[in-house]
Amino acid sequence: MQLAIMGYGVVGSGVAEVLIKNHDSIVRRSGKDSMQLKYILDLKDFPDDPLHDRMIKDFNIILNDDEISIVVETMGGLHPAYEFVKSLLERGKSVVTSNKELVASKGAELLRTAREHRVNFLFEASVGGGIPIIRPISQCLAANVIEEVAGILNGTTNFILTKMIDDKLDFDTALRLAQKNGYAESDPTADIEGIDSCRKICILASLCFGYHVYPDQVYTQGISDVTLQDVAFAHKFGKVIKLLGMAKKLSDGRVTASVRPCLVDESGQFANVTDVFNSILVRGDVIGDVCFYGRGAGKLPTASAVVADVIDCAKHSDRTKIFGWNDAKENYVTDHLDDPCALYVRAQGDEKAILDLFPAAEIASSGGEFAFITDAASERELLAKLSRIPGVTVKSTIKVTDY
Repeated sequence: MQLAIMGYGVVGSGVAEVLIKNHDSIVRRSGKDSMQLKYILDLKDFPDDPLHDRMIKDFNIILNDDEISIVVETMGGLHPAYEFVKSLLERGKSVVTSNKELVASKGAELLRTAREHRVNFLFEASVGGGIPIIRPISQCLAANVIEEVAGILNGTTNFILTKMIDDKLDFDTALRLAQKNGYAESDPTADIEGIDSCRKICILASLCFGYHVYPDQVYTQGISDVTLQDVAFAHKFGKVIKLLGMAKKLSDGRVTASVRPCLVDESGQFANVTDVFNSILVRGDVIGDVCFYGRGAGKLPTASAVVADVIDCAKHSDRTKIFGWNDAKENYVTDHLDDPCALYVRAQGDEKAILDLFPAAEIASSGGEFAFITDAASERELLAKLSRIPGVTVKSTIKVTDY
């Protein structure tokens, strides 16, 4: 069996390394007689690389080579990855990808194309890097009706929040440290504004609930407005702040999805997930809560998940796995504001006015500001209520979860 890799960056080179290093065991587990890496597509030159003789720059060489059965896409981005992957599936080649933007935006279409051409489109590495999550949800938890899925889905933001919580660094200082350590890009927007986590929760929600959820349907808020004052107040309430991607199936069958900073219990599932580690919680009607934990990125952890999908494609080379989700339904994703929750509120002004509307509120004060946690209600109702409190200026609101 012949393979190709498109994109020879961190992940692509890791995939090549794993394929060669563990060649014999990979072949044995695939059920094939052999598995050879024939091409590596990249626009850059790698003259000193030991695999330089397999480097090509023309995608059509891979597309038109009938010996190529499985292609690994680690280019990243939406274009030309989408066009390349769709063409490969239509040509009868299975594709494995780590590209979360591609799967979040075009997953339903590409899964349908794979089914139509009796090949496979697999993407275990697109959400949790080296953390197994796609296959456990689709196979191991298949007897459950999934009610919720939530997770710390981005290592960069988790590192920054960890430094704010443990070392009392402000956001800007913690971000610079993340960049210095190589955890954050020079342009960290996709991480700190929640865009990366949004793509991942789209994939998880689509898989858990059966219909495609698109990024523009997900309320997305990053961590750039979280302050040390918020961190300190959260601690007084026995909470810590984490950036969570969340999706929930409501009783009427619709889904709500969001990415935002949240308060989680100091004794809860997510509080002790620190630094660049990720964690994903799946809540099923039969099994209850199941958590997956590990490094959500990195060269070899991500390559491990990609190669596992390659082996799965090889095992299913004569058929398409029953796997994935359907196209989106109209009015399927509903506004997150209608989902009941409690809110942490940081404000300035007349503390006594708070007790008129929230008589059970415990109020903490510091540095000319105060904070409290509301009763549970729809977020829309709570925000309307907060806007009507005389003599009080709300500075920040953060969702309080039961995770």
